[in-house]
Amino acid sequence: MRKKIIAANWKMNMTIGETEAFFGTFLRELGDERKVEVVIVPPFLAIAKASELLRSAQGVKLGAQNMHWEKPGAFTGEVCAAMLRDVFCNYVVLGHSERRTYFGETDAIVNKKVLAAHANTLRPILCIGETLAERDGGLVEKVLDTQIRGSMAGLTAEQVEETVIAYEPVWAIGTGRTATPQQAQDAHAFIRKTVAEIWGQAAADKVRIQYGGSVKPANTAELMSQPDIDGALVGGASLDPRGFAEIVHNTARVLG
Repeated sequence: MRKKIIAANWKMNMTIGETEAFFGTFLRELGDERKVEVVIVPPFLAIAKASELLRSAQGVKLGAQNMHWEKPGAFTGEVCAAMLRDVFCNYVVLGHSERRTYFGETDAIVNKKVLAAHANTLRPILCIGETLAERDGGLVEKVLDTQIRGSMAGLTAEQVEETVIAYEPVWAIGTGRTATPQQAQDAHAFIRKTVAEIWGQAAADKVRIQYGGSVKPANTAELMSQPDIDGALVGGASLDPRGFAEIVHNTARVLG
């Protein structure tokens, strides 16, 4: 069985002091929940503090929101995989729609980052998803197929199994709109089918696919009950430690 994975993408939020306050509440609210894998993804400046606070928190992993594909060198303003490993990051979010939209990241750029993450034993959380215009134009499957093939080019089946794919319909991110459970399930099933076509059924059966897009405590259970939804990449709702803990617990309840 694929273990559900719930990740908190804080985006450009949370100071070091706010990070400390978050964990004081969140870890208490989370308790000894171990059925679900939990990943916290702070901004770069808060990662070291988060790493320190998580040392005694078994089962909670640390991630970063981005990274450069090159080794250390003359790349002003960038962070490389080795630096993330140095502060005990396990995951890195790559290809988020905000990176693609605001910073011009293409599938080719994202692919370089995905390959570099695997080369440095970081697990990518690879984001893909369509815009509202693409959905209304009947292009959902074409967009997802293109992003999967472009962003994951050159991966082995084993590396695919160690990748988390986050399906985030762009029209549902931070808008309060959420894909219906059936819409999300249909997209996840297509992603798994595409992975099977390229890397084989075994890899498709093992790869975890998250849903992201206005996930909140109230809609968690219905989304997580879908057969191909293996977790969530949570944005705004993850800034509330109690609410995020509730999302984790609601996911665990689905598992029985």
